[in-house]
Amino acid sequence: MAEPADHPARHASNAHKRVNLALQGGGAHGAFTWGVLDALLEDGRIEIAAISGTPAGAMNAVALADGFTAGGPDGAREKLHHLWHSISLAARHSPVQRNPLDVMMGTWSLERSWGYQAMDVMTRLFSPYQFNPTDMNPLRDIVNVCIDFDCVRHCDGIRLFISATNVETGRVKVFDSRQLTVDMVMASACLPHLFRAVVIDGVPYWDGGYMGNPTLFPFHTHSDSADTIVVQINPVERRGVPRTAHDILNRLNEINFNSSLLKELRAIDFVTRLLDDGKLDSDHYRRALIHIIENESAIGPLGASSKMNAEWDFLTHLRDLGRDTAKDWFARHYDDLGVRGTVDLRAMFQGIGSEHQG
Repeated sequence: MAEPADHPARHASNAHKRVNLALQGGGAHGAFTWGVLDALLEDGRIEIAAISGTPAGAMNAVALADGFTAGGPDGAREKLHHLWHSISLAARHSPVQRNPLDVMMGTWSLERSWGYQAMDVMTRLFSPYQFNPTDMNPLRDIVNVCIDFDCVRHCDGIRLFISATNVETGRVKVFDSRQLTVDMVMASACLPHLFRAVVIDGVPYWDGGYMGNPTLFPFHTHSDSADTIVVQINPVERRGVPRTAHDILNRLNEINFNSSLLKELRAIDFVTRLLDDGKLDSDHYRRALIHIIENESAIGPLGASSKMNAEWDFLTHLRDLGRDTAKDWFARHYDDLGVRGTVDLRAMFQGIGSEHQG
């Protein structure tokens, strides 16, 4: 029987929910996150309290904040589209392109691309201080042109936390949106085999994914929402033993770039256990509600090399995949927001399986 219009469950379902977003990095795969954000902004029922992001997640975050400040949700969607389209246009003449056979077969991988193979060899033999003496970074130019950082710094409704890794100490550095600059975003995206360390106030920084992909701890003290939605684009699990040198390196990178997130989730699970057992005062410690939006079954098979594929058809394919994944997740779990987490952290860390209800 249909519920009456004034049924309390209907009011709860239509109520606005306030969440934090944690956006992983992953090169071109960040277009999946673009799709998730596009669906969230289009839906209109979710308010964003804060965003934490690294590499591609950081660029998605600043584009959203810039567009949102200037034009609300629609402005944020337009700015995200503009950023990714600009990235694609800039990559049109790059030597890192798909092999014609892969284009014909509909494969997004760059494994057979001579440009990709040449870059892979070069970055193993030479450092960016040798092969890029002028420190050219086309991505920096794109971000600088597309993003109005004054708008980002004045986005009062949404706090941004952009992570980078301090090269000298190995610790995570979190840049707050109120002082954010293009250099800080580039520090977050600085892969050390491709780019020189980004120096800010005399301190060199590398990719934030090494120590926080993305970092969650700023939400505990700088957000009024207990709900955190992690948009995950780096596969946690990959069955089978990698046997080629390339596959081994790629799997090591996946493990490395997920390790900091898994450590923070384990810490959240530990605090939750203490709260459940009455060993922590719930008046002073807030229960974190964790959610994950991911599609490992679709993204996992793409392979690491496709993270360098900036073709517009590929980016829009990932965007649409992200939109569909997010819409499905909202349909199943929207009412859980503010009520319960949708990830079974206890099962995850007991090694008996997990419920990433992505």
